[in-house]
Amino acid sequence: MATNAIPSVVDALFETVSGFTTSGGSVLSGIEHLSHSIRFWRCFTNWIGGMGILVFIMAVLPYLGANNLYLMRAESTGPSVGKLVPKIQKTAFWLYAMYIGLTVTQIILLVLFGMPLFDAICDSFATAGTGGFAVLDDSIASYNTAIQVIVTIFMFLFGVNFKFYFLIISKRWKDALHMEEVRWYLIIYAAAVALVTVNLSQDVANLALNLRDSAFQVSSIMTSTGFSTVDFNGWPAFSRTLLVILMYIGGCAGSTSGGIKVTRFVIYAKAIKKELEFQLHPRSVRKIKVDGKVIEHEVLRSAKTFLLLYVAIHMFSVLIISLDGMDLVTNFTAVAACLNDVGPGLGAVGPAGNFGGFSPLSKVVLMFDMLAGRLELIPMILLFYPATWKKQ
Repeated sequence: MATNAIPSVVDALFETVSGFTTSGGSVLSGIEHLSHSIRFWRCFTNWIGGMGILVFIMAVLPYLGANNLYLMRAESTGPSVGKLVPKIQKTAFWLYAMYIGLTVTQIILLVLFGMPLFDAICDSFATAGTGGFAVLDDSIASYNTAIQVIVTIFMFLFGVNFKFYFLIISKRWKDALHMEEVRWYLIIYAAAVALVTVNLSQDVANLALNLRDSAFQVSSIMTSTGFSTVDFNGWPAFSRTLLVILMYIGGCAGSTSGGIKVTRFVIYAKAIKKELEFQLHPRSVRKIKVDGKVIEHEVLRSAKTFLLLYVAIHMFSVLIISLDGMDLVTNFTAVAACLNDVGPGLGAVGPAGNFGGFSPLSKVVLMFDMLAGRLELIPMILLFYPATWKKQ
């Protein structure tokens, strides 16, 4: 607001919330006309928000006598805290060492393959945080193929559970390879890329181009980064539908990506399988396991509660923003993009559009969705739950 880049209070707040929650949805058009400082700041909010504010202050809290990790457990979209090494500060050190290391590596590679240094720094910040704030109006489309491939790879890497990298660094290869969530993340990504490539090839018989575009967009949407190299609004219905499904799946739970997370879907699938087998064999006793460890009842209950809240908030948000009179595809995918912290949706909020056309009320609802998607649903709902504020 001080620079007059976004004079409106609601719009400035929307852009800021979108940045720190790494959603990447914007109310701006003509990004290239903004000052370098504002463009840098937008991308830097993605980088800070990617690891999570609560994880960022983890190394400071113990010195203030605040050793309770309750609040930090809410930051489940960032790497799981307290699981890499026993001490909190060392966990924070390793997380940021890996985070900064990957970011710097991407910057160097982008510069080596022809991207200007300013663009490389900003786009790497946005990639690391899986936020998707770019410095050009066409996102990544105007850069060469090598740069697009590099961004594709790093978007995918930042969607991987950071515990996987820690296990690799610790030379615990066997434990790393046995991470079920990472395996399913890779399988879903590969399958989606193959399906979109085949679907696109029905219209354009250029396998290399279709593979490059599908690999980029699937990586961008699944990791909730939100970069684009093409306007996928013009893709066939099957490919667009698949991208919307990937918005909900998201990346790994211990990554900087958004979405419901692969690990939850693995738990849901195993819970369904357990229920079906129970119907066939009522007396059988079966446990749900992930990575060979039994999933406790409290975890399963929390996952189910999350899904119920997710559906309720999604439906309510779509209902409220429909008052603006936009089409169903725009409304539905706008909420999906914000709640899953993806950024672009379809229709008026596609890669070539933005969220500027919504009313202030709708923008407030979408801001709540972005915060709920980033900080998890239950902590956000507790803020409005009367019992939370009663004296114990």
